[in-house]
Amino acid sequence: MNDPKSIVAGSNLDGIDELTELALNLHWSWNHASDELWERLDAEIWQSTQNPWVILQTVSKEKIEAALADTEYRKRLDDLVRRNRESYAADAWFQKGHPRSPLTLAAYFSMEFMLSEALPVYSGGLGNVAGDQMKAASDHGIPVVGIGLLYGQGYFRQVFDSNGRQQALYPVNDPGQLPIRPLRLTNGEWLRLRIPMPGSQLWVRCWEASVGRGKLYLLDSNDFANPPALRGITSELYGGDAEMRLQQEILLGIGGWRVLRALGLDPEICHLNEGHAAFAVLERARSYMQDHSVSFDLALTITRAGNLFTTHTAVPAGFDRFPPDLMRKYFTSYAQDELAIAMDDLLAMGRQDQANASDDFNMAYLGVRASGRVSGVSKLHGQVSRRIFQALFPRWPQEEVPVGSVTNGIHVPTWDSEVADALWTEACGQSRWRGDGTQCGSIRKLTDQQIWKLRGEQRKALIANIRQRYAAQLASEGADPSLATSIFDGNALTIGFARRFATYKRPDLLLHDPDRLIRLLRASDRPVQLVIAGKAHPQDRPGQELIKEWNEFIWRPEVRQHVVFLSDYDMLMAKELVQGVDLWINTPRRPWEACGTSGMKVLANGGLNLSELDGWWAEAYSPNVGWAIGDGAEHGDDPAWDAEEAEAMYSILEKEVIPEFYDRDDAGLPSRWIGRIRESMATLAPQYSASRAIREYAEAHYIPAAANYRDRAQGNNLVGASLLASLQEIARYWSDVHFGSVEIQTHDDRHFFEVKIYPGGADPTGLSVQLYANSFAGAAVIEEMIPHNSLPDSDGAHIYAASVDASRPASDYTPRIIARHPDALVPLEANQILWQR
Repeated sequence: MNDPKSIVAGSNLDGIDELTELALNLHWSWNHASDELWERLDAEIWQSTQNPWVILQTVSKEKIEAALADTEYRKRLDDLVRRNRESYAADAWFQKGHPRSPLTLAAYFSMEFMLSEALPVYSGGLGNVAGDQMKAASDHGIPVVGIGLLYGQGYFRQVFDSNGRQQALYPVNDPGQLPIRPLRLTNGEWLRLRIPMPGSQLWVRCWEASVGRGKLYLLDSNDFANPPALRGITSELYGGDAEMRLQQEILLGIGGWRVLRALGLDPEICHLNEGHAAFAVLERARSYMQDHSVSFDLALTITRAGNLFTTHTAVPAGFDRFPPDLMRKYFTSYAQDELAIAMDDLLAMGRQDQANASDDFNMAYLGVRASGRVSGVSKLHGQVSRRIFQALFPRWPQEEVPVGSVTNGIHVPTWDSEVADALWTEACGQSRWRGDGTQCGSIRKLTDQQIWKLRGEQRKALIANIRQRYAAQLASEGADPSLATSIFDGNALTIGFARRFATYKRPDLLLHDPDRLIRLLRASDRPVQLVIAGKAHPQDRPGQELIKEWNEFIWRPEVRQHVVFLSDYDMLMAKELVQGVDLWINTPRRPWEACGTSGMKVLANGGLNLSELDGWWAEAYSPNVGWAIGDGAEHGDDPAWDAEEAEAMYSILEKEVIPEFYDRDDAGLPSRWIGRIRESMATLAPQYSASRAIREYAEAHYIPAAANYRDRAQGNNLVGASLLASLQEIARYWSDVHFGSVEIQTHDDRHFFEVKIYPGGADPTGLSVQLYANSFAGAAVIEEMIPHNSLPDSDGAHIYAASVDASRPASDYTPRIIARHPDALVPLEANQILWQR
């Protein structure tokens, strides 16, 4: 493929290099300083595609030449390119705050990235998080490179037929029209890799997208050198059968790490955004084996310290699993020839019961077992994940299952409106989302008039967009497009509900009592209007039926002016909705919403939330920033509980939300509503931003994990080798370790414990003896027991002692033994635990 600028009209013009540089860096997707440049070239294409690279390839040489000849246009172009280059090169939060960091690069693997509607390689929430964190990493100067797949069709596009049913369309992603370029080596050769597949070789093409100061590398299989069966591996996001999914995940994980190697990159951190990419940890270990001539076990021990696994799944059924026979087909040669281990040993890394040969291979289990850190995506999801993964840590208390959490956040500059951005800038300064967030509290100084003006402008802009979209939608469905001109009122309470239509998200909860909903919508003095959007997976029939149910409701003549279901929910539509709605509703079945980010997007735009106490809202909610439904407990899929929560939601809308929106003071302002907005913007917007999330990942995970990885590799891998030897010794002798007698005395308001243990062949210094008591009005009590002396008794027993406060009965405390090593990640690397009976 030729150089990108050579396919642009007027590629020899002075200034075309600068335009190409701007167009091929997705920084324009969150910094809108260049919008006027693209509108000048072709406003219609810009409006419909939001893709400057398409504009450059579409417009004539004469148009480009005329624009570049305009002194003001050229000055704006040159200034913007200069400022961008200076910004990318300048020290940011990371360089200023961590000048001697052990972190030089983190590789972020994800099945999807939502960066812009111009690069449609995303489906929803997972891609949203990945894209927003890539942008925030660029803003903060955190060295992150993304690894993903380039899909021939991407996720499906949605239309409704005349019966209100969802129809799925699959337009082709033409790489030449996307803001990407072939990834080339220094000699100009397009980087193409070979990955062994059963009976053939898979050629992988590599593409590069610029994301501010960062890079995203995308892999695809549509190489003409591939056999037909392999060219389609990356044809569709989340499409095909289990074998195609396995092929995609091999390409993402193994192929992705090989791309980094081919570029001479050696990241300290391998961040797995969900289990899809978990094969990267195997390839990372294989590369380390090759570089240092060490065994797989040692390579994994060293590299594990730099692997981070973020799980987004709230139910065990959501993890990708592959049958053993399918895994053997694709991995037997890789295990034996590349990793020098038995295939059964590789399979054991993905089984719940490692000895059960019939267990499916679970990608999440591989992610946990091969990572030094595991994280959920909200505090509640961390608790749920500890329960899910407890099976991998038998006999460990659930609270000690090694899964933490970093609550997701959204990249505010991507999702806030132009008018909201201007207000934030006025109140908090230009750099508010590129630092530690302390400036954001200044948003409180906005007056009620400023906030209400913001809301009015955004609501009316949304309604204009809704009418335009709905007119086109009606025409495509064979209906009268003029019906769109009479829908919605620019001053009415506008509620949004948009997300993937799946049964666990309960998108029909608002429809539980249709007549009651109609009364809310049609109240003459306090009207409500509702905009809905969302897709159901093409194979999710129940989800598609929920869409049809809503469309049938909307067709009722009495509600047509008050409710609209917009088809083809995508990133551009999501921006319009979250910027314009007054209230965002979310109704998942707790605890199945791992985090949810849609409600975060309304915060910076002055929208409020009414949501189930699930995901992020379970930790964010307080009565002064929004409304909540649910009791904070789990009720499964009980229809009676669904009915109770529907009743609660109607009641909150009737008695609190609607009155508060319409109750006005002497100045005509809803002061209580505005007060909620002000507090929500000041407290929640910075806390649930990608700015906070990426800083937390950097400081709590990337930097310490990078140091840990470097420590294990130092001294020609001596630290890692010592650790591995200790862990192997514990495993070898663990069955010999057992308890002897336990003596307890109580006096002076303390319990005194003395415990005998028999380490067998294990080194006692590799064991930790503890007293444990279940949590009681707080965290569990864990008291380290101290050895009496270094020499064993005549019968080989070692004596350990400890005392604890006698405020709890001695029977609450149980002695236990776990592995101990100063460099070990317990229980991720050593999950042995023995309780005194």
